[in-house]
Amino acid sequence: MMIQPATKADTNAQQEGIREVRYEYSNNLVNILNRLNISLFFSTYQAGKLGVVTVKNTSLNISFHNFERAMGMAISLTQMAVGGKDWIYFLKNDSNLAPQIEPPGSYDACFLTRGAQYTGDISIHDLAWGSQELWMVNTRFSCLCTLSNNYNFLPQWRPSFISAIAPEDRCHLNGLAMVNGMPKYVTVLGQTDSPGGWRDNKASGGCILEVPSSKLITDGLSMPHSPRVFQNLLWVLNSGYGEIATVNLASGKQEKIVSLPGYTRGLALLGQYAFVGLSKIRETAIFGNLPICDRFKELKCGIYIVDLQTRQIISCLEFQEGIDEIFDVQISQCSSAMISGPYVVTDGANQIWSLPASSRSI
Repeated sequence: MMIQPATKADTNAQQEGIREVRYEYSNNLVNILNRLNISLFFSTYQAGKLGVVTVKNTSLNISFHNFERAMGMAISLTQMAVGGKDWIYFLKNDSNLAPQIEPPGSYDACFLTRGAQYTGDISIHDLAWGSQELWMVNTRFSCLCTLSNNYNFLPQWRPSFISAIAPEDRCHLNGLAMVNGMPKYVTVLGQTDSPGGWRDNKASGGCILEVPSSKLITDGLSMPHSPRVFQNLLWVLNSGYGEIATVNLASGKQEKIVSLPGYTRGLALLGQYAFVGLSKIRETAIFGNLPICDRFKELKCGIYIVDLQTRQIISCLEFQEGIDEIFDVQISQCSSAMISGPYVVTDGANQIWSLPASSRSI
């Protein structure tokens, strides 16, 4: 797996100065993205960025956009949602406008910020579009919730062992898997009902629960994240070991698919490939004393691609400087997607105006 070095200067001149982001990527990454006809999106709360990875002129291109504490993302062909510190941001894909953006013909999707809803700091983790609305993992209040114009959020479900809706992060509910447009499985870091109680057994107290029954599907996981149902299998990132695993729904038996050289968090699956976010571990109060610390001398940060048929790492995008953690990884089935975020000036970009055709004759 050959690596191509590259450097990206992410300019936030007005407020943050210049964040220098250095990265390398495998020589085959461009071909993989082109063959699948996709763009990659990733979020990093440490840097407060959302990154978009595309191919331009046979080379990899990454654009960075400011979202305060960017975490979970939900993306469809027509819209996306981004979870931030206090807000959920909503972006609409103007596919008619996209081909007109300079230079013409460069983009086939343009996600424009069209609104946001204030939730307060509820420690939003995974987001997912349901059949009727957006579902959110509300980690601070240990519940799944939806949005309301009248309240900060609407609690919709909590694990049966959580006795009350309270801002105490009792079990660190973090991951969400959808089936038929509704929540079906969640990951928690501990089956605990006391404030921050999951921390006492973080290395092996993680589990997957079924929704709405709260049935235990499997346990003994190390800080699990990003459950997904794909090709009739339940997938999960056993983050404290740096692994991708599958879980037998009948027996709860876990099967390791591959080990990766980082704290695994953020999983997107397409065809025979898994796109996995990897993070370094800097903050030892939460992430210290995990099994992965003894397995690798140095942990990596980036997005790794795994061939699920061969169970081998086949490609990667690796950050050497400027970004130490990845929270979420999502795929847009558009080959050259772009976004115009809520802080366009800070991003160093030009404002994109979207107006109805009738306004041109006024």
